[in-house]
Amino acid sequence: MIYDIVTIFPEFFRGPFEHGILRRAQEEGLIEIRLHDLRNYTTDKHRTVDDRPFGGGEGMVLKPEPLFTAVESLLSDQTMEKRARTAIVLLSAQGRWFHQSVAQTLAEQERVVLLCGRYEGVDERVAEHLATLELSIGDYVLSGGELAAAVVVDATTRLLPEALGDERSVVEESFTAHPEARISAGGILDCPHYTRPADFRGHQVPEVLLGGDHEEVRRWRREKALAKTRRNRPDLLARARLTKEERALLDKLDS
Repeated sequence: MIYDIVTIFPEFFRGPFEHGILRRAQEEGLIEIRLHDLRNYTTDKHRTVDDRPFGGGEGMVLKPEPLFTAVESLLSDQTMEKRARTAIVLLSAQGRWFHQSVAQTLAEQERVVLLCGRYEGVDERVAEHLATLELSIGDYVLSGGELAAAVVVDATTRLLPEALGDERSVVEESFTAHPEARISAGGILDCPHYTRPADFRGHQVPEVLLGGDHEEVRRWRREKALAKTRRNRPDLLARARLTKEERALLDKLDS
């Protein structure tokens, strides 16, 4: 199994992968962990990886170009058959919940590329047109996807044949169902974020974010947040405290 981790902080991983099962798995050739600095895939002299979001708002958003370039460079020599056995995972607070069955699915791949989010988020076109899977490790906010990437590598490696030395250990400790999350009332997923360029390989930033109508932007963001929550985490909607406007937006999505 090959893990490619794309991050702006490759030095973060000096330590987590040098101990225990992960160290032994690397020494025995069961896994190979490759770290890639996202800034190496930029084209400007400042090695810029982020930009302000269209439509306004706080924080910065990771740009699509470096992430697309990084993944395409890493997988450029792969055959179609190998591509089919490769997962491209975006670590994101807006992703589906990472639990044991997802770890098992990833453990069946030959290669897993992990994209570590940072700042306010990642341009939505990465989730829509590059990643094959968007994952969250829990209902809390991290400073970035590096910790999440380490969790995915650890949980997935444990499921590889011979990684634990005793295959019964995996069977005995594996979860057959993930526990119910504890989420504060009213919480739903964040809306999609976009940044420059407005046209990336024919994928356009939604016009509403370019028009300057703040009320329209607010309404669009809430609608998209509700739609993404229903798609990735429908369990959140069941306990969310929704306003009349939000319920009307959900009804609109259902119509």
